[in-house]
Amino acid sequence: MLDFITPDPVAMHARLRPAALACIDLATGRRWSYGALDADILRAVRVLAGKGISRGERVAVIARNCVDLIVLQQALMRLGAIFVPLNWRLSLPELARLLADCTPKLVYTDFDAAPVLPEGCWLEQVSTFIDEVRAADPAPRPPRHSGFDTCIILYTSGTSGVPKGALLTSQFLLATAVNFNVLGEVDTGCVFLCDSPMFHVIGIVTQIWPPILRGGTFIVSPGFDPEATNERLGHPDWGVTHYFCVPQMAEALRHAGNFDPSRWRRLKALFTGGAPNPPSQIRWWLDHGVKMVDGYGMTETGTTLGMPLSPEMLREKAGAVGVAGPLTSVSIVDENDEEVPDGVPGEVVIFGLNVTPGYWNRPEERDRAFTPEGGLRSGDIGVRDADGYITIVDRRKDMFISGGENVYPVEVEAALIQHDAVREVAVIGIPDERWGEVGCAYIVPAPGQAPQAAELVTHCRSLIAHYKVPKDFRLVPELPRTGSGKVMKHVLRDTARAEVAPAR
Repeated sequence: MLDFITPDPVAMHARLRPAALACIDLATGRRWSYGALDADILRAVRVLAGKGISRGERVAVIARNCVDLIVLQQALMRLGAIFVPLNWRLSLPELARLLADCTPKLVYTDFDAAPVLPEGCWLEQVSTFIDEVRAADPAPRPPRHSGFDTCIILYTSGTSGVPKGALLTSQFLLATAVNFNVLGEVDTGCVFLCDSPMFHVIGIVTQIWPPILRGGTFIVSPGFDPEATNERLGHPDWGVTHYFCVPQMAEALRHAGNFDPSRWRRLKALFTGGAPNPPSQIRWWLDHGVKMVDGYGMTETGTTLGMPLSPEMLREKAGAVGVAGPLTSVSIVDENDEEVPDGVPGEVVIFGLNVTPGYWNRPEERDRAFTPEGGLRSGDIGVRDADGYITIVDRRKDMFISGGENVYPVEVEAALIQHDAVREVAVIGIPDERWGEVGCAYIVPAPGQAPQAAELVTHCRSLIAHYKVPKDFRLVPELPRTGSGKVMKHVLRDTARAEVAPAR
C-alpha cells in the first residue's frame, strides 16, 4: 500500500463542481470548466500514451505560456511521466545542453528554430498537440501512483553556474499549494492571473496549484505586458484576486500609462518575490491602497515564507519575507549548522514536504546542498526577529538577480573568455534602476587588443541568454587576486559601489 499517492485536484473538482470555471487562455479566448479540463487531460493521456510516453520518461517544452501546457503537465503526471519546461529565452546551444542532460523522448515547441536534440528524441509543435487532443477520445482514468515520484524537472543554476534540474514531486506541488493557500488566504472563489513564465517555479507551480487545489480559476496570459496586465487586473468580469510578480514588474505596472489600482476591486494583494523588494516600495503600494506581500521561495522549495495580508503588519514589517508556511520549517544557522539567536544573521536552511528530493543526474549536488538532517541549504543569509519574521539580508556570494532572473557570473565569464580579445574576465552584479541588478564585466584585454562593448555584447548573445549579457564592460590592466590566485570579487564590488556613491 502506498503511503502517499499522486494528488489530482482537477479530477476531484470535476466531480465536485464540474461546471465551475477552471481556466481561461487569453491568447485564444478558450475557457475550460473543471469537467472539460479533466476530459482534455484524459484526451492528452491517450495522445501521449499513443506516442509511447510511459512512466519515468521526460517530455520537454520550449514554449510560451498557455493552458495547454497545464493540460500536458497534468496528463504526464497521471501517466507517471515527467514534464520538463525549458526557458525559451536561452540560446540554442544552452537549450541543447539541457536537453542532453534530461534526455527527453519528445520536445514540444512553439518556435521555428530548434536546438540540437538528443538521440532518440523528436520535436513537435504545441499546435500539433492541441489538435491531437481535440481529436482524441478521453482515455480511461489511469491508476494513481506514488506521490514521491518526480513529475517535473525545473532547471536552475548551481553556484558553479552549471545548470541542474531540481526534482519536483507531486508531494512538492501539493505542499507548495497548501503553504500558499494558507499564507495567501486563498479560497474557492479565487481568481489567479498567471503571466509568470511556466519554466519558473512560480509559473508552473505557485500560480497554478493553489487555485486548482481550491477549485478556483486561473487565467493564463502568454506573457507580462504592463498595460495589458493593468487592464486584466481591473477586468470587471474576471475579478482577479491573486497576482504574482517580481518587483521590477510591479514598477513597470505603476509607470504604465493606464495604471489605476482603484480598478483592482477584488485583488487581495500583489505577491512579490524573486528579487530584493525595498521597504519604501512596499510602503508606496500600501499608500496607494494595494497590499504588496513579499515572500520567499526557491525552485527547490516552492512557497516557503510569506507575509500576512494585514496592511498594518505589512507596513510594520516592510522588508521582511515573513514566516514559514504550515508544511515548512526554517532554521537560521551559523557555519557550524548551529541555530543562531534572533537578530543574528545566518544561513537559511529549509525543511518540509515542499523541499526537492535532489537533482537530476547530480547526486553530488544533493550531498552538497543538504544538511545531514535533510535540510536544504539555501545559500541565503537571513535574520529572524523576535516575532519570528525573517528578513533576507544577503544572497549567494556571487549570484545576482536581474529582472527576477538568477545570473551566475561564472557562466557569463565562460562565454566572454571565448572572445579572442579577452584575456581575463570577472563579472559582478551592480545596481540598476530598471532591472534591480545588471552584470558588470571587468576585462583584462589580450595584448594589443581593446574590445568594444558592442562586439562583446554580440559575442555573448551568441552563447548565452540576453538577460545574462553584461550591461557594463570595463577594461582593466589586471584583476585583484589573492595569494593563491583567486579573483577577489569583493574588491571589484567595493570599487563599483564607490564609483556610484554620491559625492559628499
